[in-house]
Amino acid sequence: MFRYLTAGESHGPALVGILDGLPARLRLDVERINDTLARRQGGYGRGGRMKIERDEVEFLAGVRGSETLGSPIAVMVRNRDFENVRALMDPIAGAGKPLTNPRPGHADYAGALKYGHRDLRNVLERASARETAMRVCLGAICAQFLQALGITTRSYVSRIGDVVAPELDAFRESDVEASEVRCPDADAAAAMIRAIDAAKAAGDTLGGQFVVRVDGMPVGIGSNRQPDQRLDGILAGALMGMQTVKAVEVGLGADVAAKPGSRAHDTFGLSEGEVVRGSNRAGGIEGGMSNGQPLILRISVKPIPTLMKALPSVNLHEGTDAPASIVRSDVCVVPAAAIVGEAMVRLALVAPVLEKYGGDSIDETLSNLQRANAAAADLFATQKEGV
Repeated sequence: MFRYLTAGESHGPALVGILDGLPARLRLDVERINDTLARRQGGYGRGGRMKIERDEVEFLAGVRGSETLGSPIAVMVRNRDFENVRALMDPIAGAGKPLTNPRPGHADYAGALKYGHRDLRNVLERASARETAMRVCLGAICAQFLQALGITTRSYVSRIGDVVAPELDAFRESDVEASEVRCPDADAAAAMIRAIDAAKAAGDTLGGQFVVRVDGMPVGIGSNRQPDQRLDGILAGALMGMQTVKAVEVGLGADVAAKPGSRAHDTFGLSEGEVVRGSNRAGGIEGGMSNGQPLILRISVKPIPTLMKALPSVNLHEGTDAPASIVRSDVCVVPAAAIVGEAMVRLALVAPVLEKYGGDSIDETLSNLQRANAAAADLFATQKEGV
């Protein structure tokens, strides 16, 4: 069974994570993990903290000589900003003036009532999107497992505010990485930057959309046998677990509601004896299972709730109207959210992939994959020959 956990507060000493269930003998490239962590910190519209943190992974267990051991992998990413707020956030002696004014759209209010905290900081520190640095770290490890099986993920920003990029069936990773907003369409990217600048000047924030694409998916990952085994449900649940995400679409997504069946489904055909599809409106998933086409996921992200021009709120201690708390924050996190979204997709895919192929070592997993591919190739060939 594959599972993962994260722990840590936004301004605590460190973020830590555990991956349990990855096969042994998978060779890890630490530089690639750190590069992915750096990509999460980039993007136009990020705040001042990105100038403080330089995220790097530290392995604590489960890896030796750059290879996984098959035992749980424990990793840590230190928070450099902890030294600036040690008196406030020290795990033993930390103390300070409480935050009392909840931010509309944040976990502050609901979390305070749920856990009985009078200081909203005890909620927001864990609810903060800083925690996603560890998810990205764990996802980057999973990416190397999936890539060994030929499965790769990439993403791009398709919308910020009311600026929408043209629909892209294909895009180059280099064009995405060259863009400050991770949008490969140059005109749309320039308009997105102007929109972010305008929001910043107004003390406001912006949300948007990003697309995650998964290539190299084998047929039959996921299942139609039980609701919690459906691949689209697994992926949607993982992505909805991200801070700020409000909607997840697969393939045509919400647009399918307006289509007749003749324009909603992907036809079958033959090309040189091979089965081909006329389109990918299903986004690579049919009946809760991957169908061999690329997975196409579109994720909608709300504007973050910390506005420099504070929204109306209340002081919970004094029982008076008051502006919402203002803490150091970003104007737009959509480019960074796309990196987190990739991580969540990677983390979500590992369990159903291992469920199908298994393996205590990466060599055994690859051998099982090859046998499954060979069996699938023979399935209809033998029937065609009357065997």
